[in-house]
Amino acid sequence: MQNIDKIKKTLEENPAVMLYFSAPTCNVCHALKPKLLEALKSSFKEFQIISIDTSVDQETAAYFSVFAIPTVLVFLGGKEFLRKSRHMSVDEVVREIKRPYEIMMS
Repeated sequence: MQNIDKIKKTLEENPAVMLYFSAPTCNVCHALKPKLLEALKSSFKEFQIISIDTSVDQETAAYFSVFAIPTVLVFLGGKEFLRKSRHMSVDEVVREIKRPYEIMMS
């Protein structure tokens, strides 16, 4: 549970956090992740991003009820705001986060 405790602490201490669940065998995960990370870094300066390898850390995936990869969980103000699994576009994720993030940070 040490990893889960660290994630919980990060969620408490940061206004915007993304958990990115993937595995080494997931080709979609590898294609999506760099594009998504770049988009978040350029659009949202205060985002903390935590990558979780579900092949190694199954306990954390189970704790957050993640059963498919890739899965993205976005937390704003410590609460889960967005959950996307399998089929998502970078633009779609950024678009859904943009307005609430800007309101929260203003």
